[in-house]
Amino acid sequence: MKPESVEFARVVAEIVREVPEGKVATYGDIATLAGFPTHARLVGKILGSIGTASSVPCHRIVNAQGRTAPHWLEQRALLLSEGIEFTSSGHVDLRRYRWVPPLPE
Repeated sequence: MKPESVEFARVVAEIVREVPEGKVATYGDIATLAGFPTHARLVGKILGSIGTASSVPCHRIVNAQGRTAPHWLEQRALLLSEGIEFTSSGHVDLRRYRWVPPLPE
């Protein structure tokens, strides 16, 4: 699988679907889980192209500092509705809300 492939986009969407309500992951987390740890920006592009009408919970993905997408104002409201709180500086506390996937058996 190449990172520019349709298969990579499918894998990214599949991983994002696993992030549970009330948790977040970073673009880098998703890229790493997909097998391409240096492709966080590509993950962002893929999620941006999916759109908000999708069943993929893209709103649960934030940057490495816990910041939401600057152009997507609804993202913060969606996270708040899931019980995720923001710090006074406006980002998600990753130590508290970051999703840690279960280890494979």
